[in-house]
Amino acid sequence: MKRNFIFFFLVCCIQHTFAQPVLLEVLKPNRDKLFRNIVRNTINSNLTVPLSDSSEDKWEDAFRAIEFLAYRSPWIDKKINYAFGELPGRTVAFQRSLLELGFAMYPGMFNAQAKSLLLKTTDAKVFAMCANYILKTDSSETEKRTIYEITNGKLSADNGNPILEQLLYQLTNTEKNNTPSIHTLLQKNYLPGHVLIISFQRTNRNYPGLVLVRDAKGNFLTEAYGNYFSVPQLARSITGLPGYLTNGNTPEGIYRMYGFDQSKSIFIGPTNNIQLSMPFEKKASHFFNNPALVDNDWNINHYKNLLPENFRNYYPLFQSYYAGKAGRTEIIAHGTTVDPAYYKAKPYYPFTPTQGCLCTKELWNENTGTLLESDQQKLADAVTKAGGPYGYAIVFNLDDSQEPVTIKDIYLFLKLAGQK
Repeated sequence: MKRNFIFFFLVCCIQHTFAQPVLLEVLKPNRDKLFRNIVRNTINSNLTVPLSDSSEDKWEDAFRAIEFLAYRSPWIDKKINYAFGELPGRTVAFQRSLLELGFAMYPGMFNAQAKSLLLKTTDAKVFAMCANYILKTDSSETEKRTIYEITNGKLSADNGNPILEQLLYQLTNTEKNNTPSIHTLLQKNYLPGHVLIISFQRTNRNYPGLVLVRDAKGNFLTEAYGNYFSVPQLARSITGLPGYLTNGNTPEGIYRMYGFDQSKSIFIGPTNNIQLSMPFEKKASHFFNNPALVDNDWNINHYKNLLPENFRNYYPLFQSYYAGKAGRTEIIAHGTTVDPAYYKAKPYYPFTPTQGCLCTKELWNENTGTLLESDQQKLADAVTKAGGPYGYAIVFNLDDSQEPVTIKDIYLFLKLAGQK
């Protein structure tokens, strides 16, 4: 998860250590205690404080906690209504935090306030968030045309702004993309010598995707009876915002894979996660695996050269490049200890959303604190078997089918790529 949930640690009195084989935080009494503490001490208590310049951070913590728990009440709704009324005069950080919450949990209720801010703000990210909030429930041609014209005007004054460029693309490419033949991403000679993990997703990230692993020799890993190795993987953020925005869904595109790590976050857990970096996040020589490049040599042609030739003008796969240029960082592939019960009414249950990472399903025994099922461990083991966590990860939207991705969706492309 990208943002450090400091406020959760302040209110959570659960003692934990990942050195133990048993995780105390996943025990039902402790999960219930954490829920109560977040509601009482982070949401209700913080929203009780009068909103002022000095208390904005408390309200922002409350907004993030409401998103995390997917929690609402009539009293909270009144506070959010008040906050949107105060939106124009608040700081950029507050505006972004409230717009995230509005997009995630209050769609369409505050379009007038978002439209007013859209017309006034000078911050590109706030502008794009206002646009997305409005378009989520009002995608009329009139509204899209208005936002397009304003966006185009802003780009004229701020040429090359990655957020405005991505928003403009979003506004002008509503029809299904003419996707190149996907099999070229799966061929043995694509990025030779690199281990790859390829996460196939739906455009609607409410539905889990599927991740496959390819070894450095170009072969996709198989299991018993010759079946391809794969595990489901969720690329949806808590907010559901587009990937080019901070805390949005996992951006499509290429990531550098550079090792395993174990998180100290009580919400990610101890299972090996896969470290990933985006363009601009680290040195160019690291991302492109080329020590001859200077640290800030982010020529887009270097990125293009990581793609098969037929994808080098396919704009959706450049989203990670532009998201990184816009400042997104800390997207990794990890497991979870978050209580899936928070999201029981969501179509992706029992998966748990993140702040933009790739998250696999992990289920914990609430009575013993032990791990029942871990797709993340299966993925880490597969990557190790393939040669280790050094290579590239690719996130690719297959289509807009309203269902989870399965291996059947990939078979034809694997066959066309000459995989066994």
